[in-house]
Amino acid sequence: MEQIFAIGDIHGEYELFQEMLKKFQPDKQQLILIGDLNDRGPKSKECWLLGMELVETYQAVYLRGNHEQYFLEFMENPEDWFPSYLHNGGKETIESLLHKGATEEYSPTEIAMMIRSRYKEIVTFLADRLFYCEWGKYLFVHAGVDLTKDWHETSPQDFLWIREPFHKGKNNTGKTIVFGHTITPMLYGDMQTTAIWQSDEKIGIDGGAVFGGSLHGVVFDEKGVVHDYELPNKTGPWQPDF
Repeated sequence: MEQIFAIGDIHGEYELFQEMLKKFQPDKQQLILIGDLNDRGPKSKECWLLGMELVETYQAVYLRGNHEQYFLEFMENPEDWFPSYLHNGGKETIESLLHKGATEEYSPTEIAMMIRSRYKEIVTFLADRLFYCEWGKYLFVHAGVDLTKDWHETSPQDFLWIREPFHKGKNNTGKTIVFGHTITPMLYGDMQTTAIWQSDEKIGIDGGAVFGGSLHGVVFDEKGVVHDYELPNKTGPWQPDF
């Protein structure tokens, strides 16, 4: 493919996801989803099903995010993970998969059993997601890499969760690292700039859509950024009800 089309953290914002895909040109672009399609936003199930369809139809690369991992951890140990998962946006995912009020109606174990029974294909699909993807000089990853060692030796935890040590560390990998996870308003330090963030051959593309920011779809070729599509979330930020 001539180009990459990389989409930032979606977090259940299905309508923005659909709108962004109108920009995707499958005849010449490889699609990469940077992870975190679920949690916080209202339509995680729809986002996952669309992600699966894109992988099957266009051989899209769907990278594992910390929120996919959070869901998988909950599914494996529901009683232990339920409180923290719920407060990090899992409530909306569970309700998307089951129904509104399900987290009050059933025990964590019952919830996990029902989800596994109804959505075995989704659970299996998520467990198969990769931690990173290389394309030419680019490295695509959800959160970042450990810059204190050969990046290939980065732990699964850091691929999914790392923040400041990656953002502030010196990039000697020889790669341009494209990542999500940390919203760009945090990277800019002003809590309002939703543009993509670029520094030291690192490019942050999570505009914080679910928090009222923007969803980014960034086109890359071998020379650099060709175009950045930025779609603002006009429906308002995630408002947890706990």
